[in-house]
Amino acid sequence: MPPTDLTPRTPDASESTVSELMMPHQVNNLGHVFGGELLSMVDRAAAVAAMRHAGGPVVTVSIDRVDFKEPIFSGELVTCHARVNYVGRTSIEVGVDVVAENLLTGVKRSTNSCLLTFVAIDENHRPCPVPPLELTNADDERRHRQAKRRREVREQLDQELSRKE
Repeated sequence: MPPTDLTPRTPDASESTVSELMMPHQVNNLGHVFGGELLSMVDRAAAVAAMRHAGGPVVTVSIDRVDFKEPIFSGELVTCHARVNYVGRTSIEVGVDVVAENLLTGVKRSTNSCLLTFVAIDENHRPCPVPPLELTNADDERRHRQAKRRREVREQLDQELSRKE
């Protein structure tokens, strides 16, 4: 069911955090957590933030960027923190920061950052409007500005690549 309340919402109102202890069955032969395991966690954390903002169901449209900065190892606690960066008419961009924590030493490392786009859908699985984003601080304004620019660049590239030569 599409949201009926299109009152602007802040990024704070839809933040999401997902944590999971990485186990031996989630790592490759080098002891590093599989990228797919991490992407699954990232997608879940981002989807919760997008659903909270939309006030209804969403579907993942794209994972625009994933930066793997450092490996994550078996036995580490992985935390994915998701926050809405930008909203269009029906779409929502969510940024996810990933931190790995060694529970024995307490050392935390920023290991990944990801950008995902979702579209809100109605009961017929068709795109539906989402509430506007209410920006309340300089960091949210910066993230929004950067996300808007990414969207403009993607649209421009899509137009260039679709032209017949």
